[in-house]
Amino acid sequence: MSDGAHWSRRNFLSARGLGASAGGALGVLIPERAAKPAGSEKARLEVCYARRAMACEFNVFLPPTTPEGMAAADAALDEIQEIEALLTVYSTGSLMSYVNQNAYPGPLRTDARIFQLLQRAAELTAITEGAFDIAAGALVKAWGFHTGPRRVPDEAELQEALARSGMRHVELDAVNQTVRYRAEGLEINLGAIGKGYAIDRAIQRMGKEYGVGSTLVQGGLSSMYALGAPSEDEEGWLVGIQSPFDPTRPVATVRLRDRALGTSATNRQYFETAGRRCGHILDPRTGRPAQTDLASATVLAADAATADGLSTAFYVMGLDKVRGFCHNHPDIAALLVLQPGHSNGTPASPQVVTFNLTKKDFQLAG
Repeated sequence: MSDGAHWSRRNFLSARGLGASAGGALGVLIPERAAKPAGSEKARLEVCYARRAMACEFNVFLPPTTPEGMAAADAALDEIQEIEALLTVYSTGSLMSYVNQNAYPGPLRTDARIFQLLQRAAELTAITEGAFDIAAGALVKAWGFHTGPRRVPDEAELQEALARSGMRHVELDAVNQTVRYRAEGLEINLGAIGKGYAIDRAIQRMGKEYGVGSTLVQGGLSSMYALGAPSEDEEGWLVGIQSPFDPTRPVATVRLRDRALGTSATNRQYFETAGRRCGHILDPRTGRPAQTDLASATVLAADAATADGLSTAFYVMGLDKVRGFCHNHPDIAALLVLQPGHSNGTPASPQVVTFNLTKKDFQLAG
């Protein structure tokens, strides 16, 4: 636990712990005192509770006047750890690993929480035309992004992994809460959506059990949900979006209130071979690292699971496809940082494109 002065000194604009977190992780919380002139308001002392889960640090920020704040934060962090134990594919004893091992030929009845998340993931696959697909565990392993070593698979191995990947091979029965894999060897990996889902569950638990109406729950530097507003600031929680080229500098700040944010990029998770850079975000349609004109993709949505999933999809889709998607989905907002080669920007001053964000929602860094 720490007070506001403590967590501001810890430098939330740094990339501390970033390498261990999934997704490239760029969204960070900015203390209000860093954003406003000294003396312009009373010093806020939001209380931060932290615990490690899902290979990153989760933080729960609460106003100091929150009744039973410590108990509420503990419940939220407990929920996150429970979801991790349920969803992880890095433990053969998790329920998700059991599903992967037994859903072919299926059908297999599963936990309601896993089934709910699989349904949402299937919906995101459909609306992104396959740019987001959790049933790509075979591809993740083929490239060595599961447990390593990272490598380029040969063409035969790649095509074999592609053949047993994709939500088209997953059958979900809502009546019986069952899942069936129609391809032997198919594996689901929830890394691109699980962190956001855990945050959503934590928010729900704090509200249901403790009546919390103001909190920000942050997973690593990639995923967060802001409920209500912080102390003495009705506009919402101020969040910075780091530059994918310089993690010490923000490219923009965003106001969050009753909204989630997710960011995806590959500037921290990649390997190089034969002069080529291979990022960890794979295009599930080709089975290869995404070739994109985006350096990072940030999504604002009603829930953190959706924000996480769509940020991955948007990174894969690229600028033009994201423009069309946001035009047809006005409830989804995006902040995209373009690659220098695809804009007039440079790493020192990257070009930022936004959709469905008002001037009240965000501000570009000076």
